[in-house]
Amino acid sequence: MQTIAAKLKLYLPLIKSLQTSLLLLTGVAGYLSAHTAVNWIRFWQMFPSLFLAIAGSTVLNMWWDQDIDAKMKRTHKRPTSSGQVTREETFNLGMALSVVGVGWALMVNGLYGVIVFAGLFFDVVVYSIWLKRRTCWSIVWGGISGAMPILAGRVLAIGRIDAIGILLACAVLFWIPTHTLTFSLKFAEDYSNAGVPTFPSTYGEAVARFAIAFSSVIAALTMGLAAVWIGVTAGTLRLIIVLSAGLFFLAATTVFRPSERVNFSLFKYASMYMTFAMLLIIP
Repeated sequence: MQTIAAKLKLYLPLIKSLQTSLLLLTGVAGYLSAHTAVNWIRFWQMFPSLFLAIAGSTVLNMWWDQDIDAKMKRTHKRPTSSGQVTREETFNLGMALSVVGVGWALMVNGLYGVIVFAGLFFDVVVYSIWLKRRTCWSIVWGGISGAMPILAGRVLAIGRIDAIGILLACAVLFWIPTHTLTFSLKFAEDYSNAGVPTFPSTYGEAVARFAIAFSSVIAALTMGLAAVWIGVTAGTLRLIIVLSAGLFFLAATTVFRPSERVNFSLFKYASMYMTFAMLLIIP
């Protein structure tokens, strides 16, 4: 019989802590981007509710993808695909986290809760269950789900959906293909073995690299416009421009001088870019 500590050690990788933390950071940035007096009671209700909903959707994705994860070199040792955690356990954990997270969000604020639920629905049902194994365009819907936390945070702060919230959501939406497509280029063989269609396998590497460059440019432009509209300081805006220039450079390089090293550099830089961009829009 496994101890609670041993179980928790197996469950922790299921929430993909780095990915979950970054999405949670976007929600926090969305809330604080309002530059209004912070309602700390509401903020500390947002934090756990959003975390639980994001973690729950991630675990449910692990539940659904258990069979294809077992066929991929980079994922076959996950607790789910290696059999350390059963499919039933994974589903029960994912549902528990999701129900508590979304339920809590709805109690905090109706519109906020609906957006949190929309993020989970698009991620689990639309992206993973319906489209991931059918079309490479599933990443668009995955991007929509990834854009919901920052919109949810903004909505909770101001009580409505506004243009800045939509711009911030679009910045994340267009950033996600940069992150996802560089990943699909790096692990093309894994995705092929698992039978998951990707842009490189469907349209070729050249088109995938152009899509990466295009999404990078749009993500940086929308983030810059949102920052200006929010009213960040001139110094902060300059930092965002410098970060965006780095993203532009790597995106252009991956098109005109593609290499595995450049692709990996863009993958790493994209995560760093989004992390720092979120921190910079927080007053």
